[in-house]
Amino acid sequence: MGVCTSKSSKKDTNVVSLSELNDPPMKEITDVNELKISQGDFVLEKNSRFRDSYQIGPAIGSGSFGEVRKCKNKLTKQARAVKIIKKEALEGNEKIRFFYEMEIMKKLDHPNILRIYEVFQDEKRYFLITELCSGGELFDEIAKKTFYNESDAAIIIHQILEAISYCHSKSIVHRDLKPENVLIDSTNNNLIKIIDFGTSYKMKPGQKMSQPFGTSYYIAPEVLYTNYDEKCDCWSIGVIMYILLCGKPPFEGETDKEICKKVRDGRYTIEGGQWEEVTDEAKDLIKKLMTYDPKRRISCSEALNHPWFLSQINEEGDIANTITALENLRDFKTTKKLQQAAIAFIVSQLASKEQMHDLQKAFKHLDVNKTGVLTKEELKIGYKEFIGDGAEEEVDRIMLMADTDKSGAIDYSEWVVATISKKELLSDEKLKQAFNLFDGDGGGSISSCEIKEVLGIGKTFDERIWGEIISEVDINGDGEISYEEFKAMMSKLLTDENLGGRVTQEDEEEQILKEVEKDL
Repeated sequence: MGVCTSKSSKKDTNVVSLSELNDPPMKEITDVNELKISQGDFVLEKNSRFRDSYQIGPAIGSGSFGEVRKCKNKLTKQARAVKIIKKEALEGNEKIRFFYEMEIMKKLDHPNILRIYEVFQDEKRYFLITELCSGGELFDEIAKKTFYNESDAAIIIHQILEAISYCHSKSIVHRDLKPENVLIDSTNNNLIKIIDFGTSYKMKPGQKMSQPFGTSYYIAPEVLYTNYDEKCDCWSIGVIMYILLCGKPPFEGETDKEICKKVRDGRYTIEGGQWEEVTDEAKDLIKKLMTYDPKRRISCSEALNHPWFLSQINEEGDIANTITALENLRDFKTTKKLQQAAIAFIVSQLASKEQMHDLQKAFKHLDVNKTGVLTKEELKIGYKEFIGDGAEEEVDRIMLMADTDKSGAIDYSEWVVATISKKELLSDEKLKQAFNLFDGDGGGSISSCEIKEVLGIGKTFDERIWGEIISEVDINGDGEISYEEFKAMMSKLLTDENLGGRVTQEDEEEQILKEVEKDL
């Protein structure tokens, strides 16, 4: 069926870039320690041609504005997906919405939300590079089956709720949740990925929305009355759960108008037929998600604690891997801003799914509140549960080292950066690739201007900050960072990992000098 949607009368904008759609700059940063580093900093608009960097592969999807294809990065050999959008198809508000979706995706950092890597464009097309999910859409999986058993359905719905609960905690409402916008990554233990934030919206506290975005089968009644909040997503998740368990939607009709009329009425049945095989707990969650009055409707965070999940999902994590991750987190240490940025880039762009799988499970296990971030309190609970009380007093130090965007909590990417094994990650090849990211002109060294190009988007700085970042690593004092200096700086992370992160300043300086002399 089609989409119930609303078009704005806003005039077209000829040129829109990601940097223009960033949040308004904060006050000028005058101290290098105020520099915040997040995974979104590395989603860049590339000036080079898409085909210079990627080998394009077969089509894996299509839409009204273009198609999605497999592709492979020629340098890193990483398999990706590319969404190719024809510029002529983006008119007026669609163009604004396309760039808005990219900016929203940059800000979202959750294992169940599709990650964006970079953006290219030529005269006729935009190329949006994202992670590849080889399992296809949940919609296609539903079409292959009559219905899902409750255990499989619970695993899917729980992941969707985790992703959307995280979005809601960031005041972002998706507004078009449906099986077509849920991907299954079959190469990563069928991990669910939410996509298509083109109709999403960042709300202000207490704000209501009025534009009737959504798809007829899944749209919440209050959206049709153009007065709604984030609870519209909860209704849509309830509809998806309903379909998974019985094989058909709760509201059917020959046209969108007929379906929307039934949605407005809000009456559906969970009795008879296949429903005779469904547990009362599952029916109860559907009722709570599809409560007509949004004020009485369960929230995503509340739904995650519903008894149905406890009875259907075995959440026993790998204790050994969780302990290893917590120990790595305790020992993690970065003292230089460029070091923080480089390791964050390597993890966000080059870490394999295999390297991240166990860390994803440990992160979710420790995320007791299911907000998609780890708070100080959750870290203390984790250390008490898995390691004992000995590390509790170190949580403040851990936050200082790992919370690189200064949000007051450990985001998913920050968790992976701090807990991933550096021995497996910091190969010469990956170090060279990270160095080349900053060395934009390929001149063989990194200048303060090149650091600013990567880390300065959407920020306002005192210009001397960039020189300070250089001087932290510039051993020979020439005002630029050579690859040898860059490699010595990153090799320090391996030394810290071996020593448990506890080294003196003198040890650090001596190690860097040794590494530089060795490479020179």
